[in-house]
Amino acid sequence: MSIKERLKPITHIPELYLTTTPPVPKSCKIELTSRCNYKCKYCAIAFRKEKPQDMDFKLFTRITKEMKDLGVEEIGVFYIGESFTKPQLLIDAIYFLKQILKISYVFLTSNASLAYPEIVGKCMAAGLDSLKWSCNAADDEQFTKLMGASPRLFEVAKQNIRLAKERRDSGGYQTKLYASSILYDNQQPAKMESLLVNHIRPYVDEHYWLPLYTAGGQASEKEKELGMQPIAGNTGRLDDPSEPIPCWTLFTASHILVDGRMTACCLDGIGNWVMGDLKKNAFMECWHSKDFQDLRKAHLQKNIIGTKCEKCAMIGE
Repeated sequence: MSIKERLKPITHIPELYLTTTPPVPKSCKIELTSRCNYKCKYCAIAFRKEKPQDMDFKLFTRITKEMKDLGVEEIGVFYIGESFTKPQLLIDAIYFLKQILKISYVFLTSNASLAYPEIVGKCMAAGLDSLKWSCNAADDEQFTKLMGASPRLFEVAKQNIRLAKERRDSGGYQTKLYASSILYDNQQPAKMESLLVNHIRPYVDEHYWLPLYTAGGQASEKEKELGMQPIAGNTGRLDDPSEPIPCWTLFTASHILVDGRMTACCLDGIGNWVMGDLKKNAFMECWHSKDFQDLRKAHLQKNIIGTKCEKCAMIGE
C-alpha cells in the first residue's frame, strides 16, 4: 500500500467517524521529544515557550499498550518535535511497538539532518515500516531563511537521505521511504525541481506535495510576512484535499504531546487544543471528553466561530 492510499481514510473522514464520539482512531502520533535542531519560521514548535523535554518511556509503553488493546493500528513515533534528537529513545520506542506490541504500522517523519545511517539502520532493524523525509527548502539560501539553521545541516540532510536508501537496500529491510515538500507559493515546485531530481526522488519510493498550513492559525502572520500563501484548515495532501470543515484531525487520528496530553490538532505546538491528559485519564476518556465532543459538534455543524479552530479553518474567508 502506498503512503497516499494509507492516508486517504485518515484525511477523508469515513461516515462511521462523523460523530461527536467516533470509534477509537485508526492512527495516532506520539511526540517522543519536543526538541528540534531546526527553527522553521512557520512551524508550530516555533511558538513554544516551555523548556524542551522527552517523553517518559514508562508513560509511552503504558499508553501505547492501551492503544493496542483498543485497536489502534498505526502509531507515529513523532508529532511536533524531531525524534532523531533522541536516537536511543526513538529506537527503543520502535522496538517496543513492533517487537513487543506487534503494532501493524509504525511510521516516522524527520527533517533528515540527524538521521545518520547507523541510527536509521537500527530503526529499520527494529521494524520501522515508514520513514518520510520533510524536504522543504530548495537551496542553501531558502534553507537558512526558513529553517533558521546552518546550511551545513542542509547538506547533511541530503546525504542522509541518500545513505538511508543504501542502508535499507543493503540490509534488506522492509521500511518504505517517502518524502514530502510544502508548497509555500506557486513558484516553489520550480525552485525545488533540481533538488528533487538530484537528491530526493532517486532515494525514496514516493514524493508528494503538501499545502502550507497555518499551524492552527498560530503561524498565519509570520507566513504573511514571509510572502507565503497558506490555505484554510488542514486539507491533507495537495493532490487529494479534504474539506477543511469538519477537520479530519478531530475524528480519525489522535495526537499526543510529549507530556502525555491529547490534543485535537495535528499542528498544536503550544497545547491550545488539549482535550485530555493520558497521565490522569484513560485513552477513550480523553478521546470522548466533553471538550472534544463540543469541538466536534461545532465542526459537524460547520459553525466553528468562537472555537479554537476559527483562525485556522476560516482563514481567507
